Amino acid sequence: MFSLAGKVAVVTGGGRGIGKGISLALAQAGATVICTGRTAAPLEATVATIREQGGRALVLGNDIAQPGAAQAIVDRALSEFGRLDVWVNNAGSAAREDVGPLIELDEGQWDRVVDLNLKWTFFAAQAAARAMNAGGAIINITSRSGSQPNPMTGQYGAAKAGVDNLTGTMSVEWGHLGIRVNAIAPGLVLTEDNAEFMSGPRAQKQIDVVPLGRLGTPDDIGPLCVYLASDEAAWISGVVIQANGASRIPFGYLAYLHKVAKAKQEASP
Repeated sequence: MFSLAGKVAVVTGGGRGIGKGISLALAQAGATVICTGRTAAPLEATVATIREQGGRALVLGNDIAQPGAAQAIVDRALSEFGRLDVWVNNAGSAAREDVGPLIELDEGQWDRVVDLNLKWTFFAAQAAARAMNAGGAIINITSRSGSQPNPMTGQYGAAKAGVDNLTGTMSVEWGHLGIRVNAIAPGLVLTEDNAEFMSGPRAQKQIDVVPLGRLGTPDDIGPLCVYLASDEAAWISGVVIQANGASRIPFGYLAYLHKVAKAKQEASP
């Protein structure tokens, strides 16, 4: 079950963190994986691991947030392998300089985050859908921030809410083509990029609001992608799967409320 043998998959941001976990999982299930991203070293390391494990993979350095980038990836997949079956929109983030309260947010901070997480996610999905045959699967990696308040990165939450909505609309419009569109909304996943930030007491405070008692890992997300890409999920489309250990209270939300309460207390005469 859940074999992806013979399928060709693209993973944007496929070299590190959640993207790396997805790339490895798809390859282990038998897919040929095209790992794309802006930084060559992690992509090459991920592809090397896949090949060491007996899989097939290709590095394609590419900034998905550039006009024509998604189409270039599609064209390479078709020229190299003759088909495109799975597209995982994993690339997305909010840089540290774009974090801040909404009342202070400027246009550049808004555009950088919303363009990457919403605009280019859509146009990548569109390019992929135009190249897919019936049986194709598009998987958007969104966030629980898309369905919950997201203080200090409100534009990121708004973008991910847009991805959630587009996932449903694309699944309806492209269903008659035999293309399925789904999304995964992870909670906090511990990766090499956030390990230092999440060390010590902060990590434990986050764990305290996760009923399953731990943070997520990339290995928690990769198998979900395998399932959604597989023929066993042939009647699953238009859903957003929450993968968060049953957590309903983001630590960032609590931290912000505590910060406001403390500021009020300090301002009181």
